[in-house]
Amino acid sequence: MKVNKKPCKLEVDTRSTLLEVLREQLKIKSVHAGCEEGECGACTVLFNGRPVYSCLVLAPQAAESEITTVEGLLKDDKIHPLMSAFIEANALQCGYCTPGLIITGYYLLNNPGYNSREDFRKGIEGNLCRCTGYVNILNALEAAKKYKDSGNWW
Repeated sequence: MKVNKKPCKLEVDTRSTLLEVLREQLKIKSVHAGCEEGECGACTVLFNGRPVYSCLVLAPQAAESEITTVEGLLKDDKIHPLMSAFIEANALQCGYCTPGLIITGYYLLNNPGYNSREDFRKGIEGNLCRCTGYVNILNALEAAKKYKDSGNWW
C-alpha cells in the first residue's frame, strides 16, 4: 500500500485493523483510537480518496490501496491551508478529533456538492467533537472554502 504517497510493504496479522497498523507499525499517531467501533471519526483517513474509519478496515483490505492521513496533507513541511483555517478559526480545543475532522473536511472541500455551511454540517456528521460545539469547525470549513476558491490550495 501507499501511505501518504510513500510505498509501504508490511506483514500484518489478518485480524489487525488499519488503525492498528498505522499507529503501531508505521508510528503515525495523528490517527487516533477513539471508540474503535466506527462511531466517533477520530481514526478517519482517506482510503483511495474516500474517508473511512480506519478502525473498521482490516489491514489486509488495504493491500494495493492509497491511504492519506493528516501528515499526507503537508507540503515541504508546511501545513495545508485547511489546517491554517482550523487554527485561525480556533476550531480545535483538545485536538483529539481534529485530524479526523481535517481529513473529512479535505474530502468535502475537494468534492462537488459540499458548498454551504449546511453541506459541511451534514458532511461531518460522523466525526464527534466533545469540546468545540462545532461552530468553529464549520467556520473553519467555510474559511477553507474561501482559500480553495481563491486558488490558495494544494
